[in-house]
Amino acid sequence: MSQTVCPHCGAVNRLPEQRPARDGRCGQCRGALFTAQPLEVTGAGLERQVARSQGMGLLLDVWAPWCGPCRAMAPQFAAAAHELEPQVRLLKLNSEAEPQAAARLGVSGIPALFLFRDGKVMARTAGLRNTQQLVAWTRQALGA
Repeated sequence: MSQTVCPHCGAVNRLPEQRPARDGRCGQCRGALFTAQPLEVTGAGLERQVARSQGMGLLLDVWAPWCGPCRAMAPQFAAAAHELEPQVRLLKLNSEAEPQAAARLGVSGIPALFLFRDGKVMARTAGLRNTQQLVAWTRQALGA
């Protein structure tokens, strides 16, 4: 059984294997657990997602509003959410608004991608990627 953090209220929800995760609803707020859209997170929100999500991947895009490649990758990253959810939740962290979180991750160039599973960084890379590259890199790193 895996678990995920609700994108609406932050409650931790278990995902029974016998039910389709894509149809999951939060036990607390009844919101959809998966929206096929990247979730904007703060530093604290990222920590909660990483610590409490189990059995699924988390793909983090560290970006900044002034970064041209970051803005160019945003629609590609959103499109990847349609292909990767619910096996992987996509997160976005604004490094300008959350410099401490970006520093804790050791971000030296953006856009930076981090793939987490069960609280650990499985892979990281930097630079502009299209949707197919994002999906392929994620699946390869997860061994899927």
